[in-house]
Amino acid sequence: MANFYKDNKALQYHLRHPLMEKIIAMKERDYTQSQEFDYAPVDYEDAIDSYDKILEITGEITAETIAPNAESVDKEGPHHANGRVDYASKTQENLDVTRKAGLYGVSMPRKYGGLNLPNVTFSMMSEMIAQADAGFQNVWSLQSCIDTLFEAGDEDQFQRYIPRVCAGETMSMDLTEPDAGSDLQSVMLKATQDEDGTWRLNGVKRFITNGDSDIHLVLARSEEGSKDGRGLSMFIYDKRNGGVTVRRIEDKMGIHGSPTCELVFKNAKAELCGSRRLGLIKYVMSLMNGARLGITAQSVGLCQAAYNEAIDYARSREQFGKAIITFPAVAEMLSNIKAKLDASRAILYETARFVDVYKIWEQIARERQLTPEERSEMKKYNRLADAFTPLSKASSSEYANQTAYDCIQIHGGSGFMRDYTCERLYRDARIMNIYEGTTQLQVVAAIRHVTTGTYLAQMNEYAEAQYSEEMASLKARIDKMMKAYEEAVEKVKSYENPDYITFHARRLVEMAAWTIMSYLLCYDASKAPELFKQSANVYVRYAESRLAANVKFINDFNPEDATIYEQA
Repeated sequence: MANFYKDNKALQYHLRHPLMEKIIAMKERDYTQSQEFDYAPVDYEDAIDSYDKILEITGEITAETIAPNAESVDKEGPHHANGRVDYASKTQENLDVTRKAGLYGVSMPRKYGGLNLPNVTFSMMSEMIAQADAGFQNVWSLQSCIDTLFEAGDEDQFQRYIPRVCAGETMSMDLTEPDAGSDLQSVMLKATQDEDGTWRLNGVKRFITNGDSDIHLVLARSEEGSKDGRGLSMFIYDKRNGGVTVRRIEDKMGIHGSPTCELVFKNAKAELCGSRRLGLIKYVMSLMNGARLGITAQSVGLCQAAYNEAIDYARSREQFGKAIITFPAVAEMLSNIKAKLDASRAILYETARFVDVYKIWEQIARERQLTPEERSEMKKYNRLADAFTPLSKASSSEYANQTAYDCIQIHGGSGFMRDYTCERLYRDARIMNIYEGTTQLQVVAAIRHVTTGTYLAQMNEYAEAQYSEEMASLKARIDKMMKAYEEAVEKVKSYENPDYITFHARRLVEMAAWTIMSYLLCYDASKAPELFKQSANVYVRYAESRLAANVKFINDFNPEDATIYEQA
């Protein structure tokens, strides 16, 4: 039987990263939870064994149920009737199977019925589900909205909502509107209070993923007369209370298993989540960062699916009496797909580890006062998570598109036909560098970590790590990439004009990503050459050439040249 976890040695490698020992001990509160829950792990090896079993279950379900259902879901899609959404029949089967297996409430504490797993493990589950069906991954992974409710809500809300999500109820985040896409400060859905204090929501939300979910987190304008983000609050809407109808399901290019809805709120009863006026300023950022990590996992899962389809076809397809995998042009494409996959996976799990450390410290801070050293570490990992989230989302989603494109190219004319999985992968991939913040918006989020030196400082940490002798020459080349990146940043900053930083932002962020992913892959190849040596060599060669082109553009740049890009 196929199993997307047992068949993937790279996932098993990342589960055992050295930082995981610290993360798991923190998550398990130094394994004291085993005194309260007899199924909680008693030490690190026990925890890893438990994680392995959960990931094996996920790997079996994704390979044996969700992946075989994907084509049917793509063709049928969800249905809209009487203001409600009915999932495609095979999507409903996927939900039933994952619920029966207990794959919900993944990150939530055991006392609410959760699995108490770290983000790294959740991301692995998410990656495998996306490999099987990117559309269903949206439906399943939106359970991560409960993390924001757990951060912002109160104990009464925890008791009422978290067990429901742990039992398999679905969630959504209702942010965008017809006139407020990426500009969430323009949200106008109105929140008002009845005389008894009950909140009511009125207005329209658009492009809401899994919009007919059981539990919604809704961004709404609670402060009458306000026009900016300071007038927005976060609310919990429970579908059981009624008041929200689905006006329509969007007819999309891809991810057909995931219903994207336009919602109409009419005096919908809701309750405040957290403090007023912090909806956009604080809680949406938590939601979006979680969602962006989810899209990174989704992108990596699709890259894995595209690689599998491409290499299987290349091995079986013969031309001129030879399998096409023996042709240098095809072999090079496959090597590039694999290198981008491994690089994307490396930065995904590095980001997830950073998120885990700072999020767990935040949770511990609610239980007791942190020491100055603990608080300093929390701030460090918060900064790294904030820096790496847009970097990983931008890079991985762009690679998902590139690898899906190359997968079709390897299939030739057959890849253009709906008979082949790669056609669906190509359509599914196209949204990944658009939703939850376009690549351009990720660059906006990442550029301050270029100018403040966050990325350079982390590169220097990677440069000081231990690498095998076999990887020494490759690591030396990456060191040169880091130096070129540093010089390019200083060159752009020397103009002392923020417009020029904005103009070169994409180039600088790309250079940071290529260098960081090169270090990560080189490190992985030092520890597991049988898994990553080839990808490390291929990716560094790719990254060097791309970085050199950006360096040349920046070095040849004349500030007056920027005017040629202006449109009349």
